[in-house]
Amino acid sequence: MAKKERIKKILVEQILDKAGVPYETIYFPKGMEPDPERMEKYGLERHYIYKTLALTGNVTGPVIGILPIDEHLDEKKFAVVSGNKKVNMIPTRDLQKTTGYVHGANNPVGIWQTKKFPIYIDKTALEQGEITVSAGEIGRSIRIDAQTLADFVQASFADLKTAGLESPAYEWK
Repeated sequence: MAKKERIKKILVEQILDKAGVPYETIYFPKGMEPDPERMEKYGLERHYIYKTLALTGNVTGPVIGILPIDEHLDEKKFAVVSGNKKVNMIPTRDLQKTTGYVHGANNPVGIWQTKKFPIYIDKTALEQGEITVSAGEIGRSIRIDAQTLADFVQASFADLKTAGLESPAYEWK
């Protein structure tokens, strides 16, 4: 009999457990590489997987935007929503020192717990209910109720995506 896949809980999961926040751990052993078998195992659809983007605003400093991986962030909309005139993506070289996470591992729970940066989630998440976001390590994600996540990290919902464009960042089929 094969051993059951046992994975040590990471900080984000520990934080959620301590707070009594329900979530489901999703593990991708190949990291950010698409894994159709795992996608099927967890019942994941591309549009329900959300990316956590770190930007800096000219007024507020760092701000976090969360939207489906198959969508583009509308920086003009995001600037207005976040109280800025302009926002720009934080360069990859500065990401870890700003958020505490490497590219592909940014997560709203860890960022809120350590940095308290303002967080905005695309309103699509409310309609979907459960969403999947990174858990703070490449290849680790959590599926969580969008409203529960927003309440926990004091996030606001807003229209953040560009209409009619699909993000080329991930080409999952």
